[in-house]
Amino acid sequence: MPSTTPTDRLASVQDRYGAAAEAVEAELCCPVDYDPQYLKAIPAEVIERDYGCGDPSRLVRPGDIVLDLGSGGGKICFIASQVAGPEGRVIGVDATPAMLDLARSAGPKVGAAIGYENVEFRRGHIEDLSLDLDALEPWLAANPVSDVASLERLAAEQQRLRRTQPLIADASVDLIVSNCVLNLVAAEQKAQLFAEIARVLKPGGRAAISDIVAEVDVPQALQDDPEHWSGCISGALREDRFLDAFREVGLVDVEFESYATEPWRVVEGIAFRSVTVLAHRPPAGCGQGEQRGDAVTYRGPFASVTLDGGQVLERAKPTEVGARTFQRLQTESLAKHVVARASDGSVQADSDAGCC
Repeated sequence: MPSTTPTDRLASVQDRYGAAAEAVEAELCCPVDYDPQYLKAIPAEVIERDYGCGDPSRLVRPGDIVLDLGSGGGKICFIASQVAGPEGRVIGVDATPAMLDLARSAGPKVGAAIGYENVEFRRGHIEDLSLDLDALEPWLAANPVSDVASLERLAAEQQRLRRTQPLIADASVDLIVSNCVLNLVAAEQKAQLFAEIARVLKPGGRAAISDIVAEVDVPQALQDDPEHWSGCISGALREDRFLDAFREVGLVDVEFESYATEPWRVVEGIAFRSVTVLAHRPPAGCGQGEQRGDAVTYRGPFASVTLDGGQVLERAKPTEVGARTFQRLQTESLAKHVVARASDGSVQADSDAGCC
């Protein structure tokens, strides 16, 4: 089979998900249990066309500004809107026009059911969250591309839009969610995708990503199969590489928030399973520099743990850490594992206030 290009893969994804917006395709999703109280307000046509593998909306907090990457028919957005509440806001980004039409048509219905509207849907590619495709469309209609000169003008207009009217601005989002979409991005573009996640998160923001991962590297023959690509198989990252991708763009405290022990599918002997990863952008101003003085004691149950930066915490042994690390270890997901002692002698245990 000849090697496929990113354009081939994009066409495969757009065609398959465009069709799935019109007629339900059961093979595109894993069984997921959502909180039924949030489903009552969502139209049936949206629920039926939900193609996910997890529920990252469980990690939304009241008041959050939420960004859903690959929002499809909008189900996760509409659940998140209810959790975030009227003080929060939800933005869905998708590149498939049929899915955007479905989500946009459902928005007013959900708003009427819950008493407020705080969701909007924008057209763009999740690996390029600066370029607003709806803003580019009218320019293209007036400036068709037919030669090299017009192609260069298109590139210049894209750069102008990214700079002056970004689809998603820098450091503007409290929480990024995504449900079984990152694997659809071409391998050549995945580094840019994770860099975009880090770019748009606020300092202290979180990413909660549900996706399909593989137990080993996906062989090239599978990567070159368009049907397996659009079916969430070919583009799956190896489990450890998926976690590493968050760390490589500067996110910290990366963990499997959920991990399906049973594979979703086994293809050519390779197990593919659903996971949800939680990662954080470090807060701004949380102890610039790493001067020593504050200490933490790891509670257990393991003999020791190694932090992302390489420092080892031994069970029941007070360990001096830098100011930034001290603050990180007091965030909600980590504070239950340590007792933190500030350099002034005060003890901060079981804190859920978060960093700074």
